[in-house]
Amino acid sequence: MSFAQSVLAPWALLLTWLVSLSVLAWMIWLRPWRVLIGDVALQHRWLAATLAVVLMWQLRAQAVDWLTLHLVFTVLMTLVFKMPLALISNVLINVAMSAIGRNEWVLLGANVLVTGIVPAVITGLVWRWVDRRLPDNLMIFLFVCGFFGAALATLAGGLSAVLLIMVAGTDSEAVYLAQEYARFLPLLMPSEAFITGMLLSILLVYHPSWVATFNDRRYIDSQ
Repeated sequence: MSFAQSVLAPWALLLTWLVSLSVLAWMIWLRPWRVLIGDVALQHRWLAATLAVVLMWQLRAQAVDWLTLHLVFTVLMTLVFKMPLALISNVLINVAMSAIGRNEWVLLGANVLVTGIVPAVITGLVWRWVDRRLPDNLMIFLFVCGFFGAALATLAGGLSAVLLIMVAGTDSEAVYLAQEYARFLPLLMPSEAFITGMLLSILLVYHPSWVATFNDRRYIDSQ
């Protein structure tokens, strides 16, 4: 779920821009490009994945002009590339969507927050919990991080969008429609979880080293 046209108050737009810029500055401060510079294959995978998500975002449902429903893929990007590269990729994707006229530029901060920061944070928390608290098991990693994590992150991202509209919406009809759209979130959760889990399982079988959050020595070799 992302915003296409602004129905948010100016203070909310400014706040989302500040939050998104702050998180992006933190990600840049972590200097994730050091990993990219040293691995040409990773550069190709990251750029290809970013472009693929841009293309997948074109497949979307839009019953009203200001709100769209689509798969996000932030969970998969976070698990494969870790949060810094995943969030930078999300920013590039949202910039591309604004550049081609799909979303308004003023909504860039809100869309990065809803489609990038919130799902990535939820994914990071779930991954940390699996990494530290649960047994080293391939299926546990796949189902908890891939399926459950994707469903939870989709719910959190959708609820954050609805909450923004309810708190800072400038159109009473938009506030009502946002509450109605919240009912569709349970329909988005299984689809995002299934696609994420399916793609993650393929990567874990054929190229486990590509998944940065997955330790194949712990989850495969030691079993």
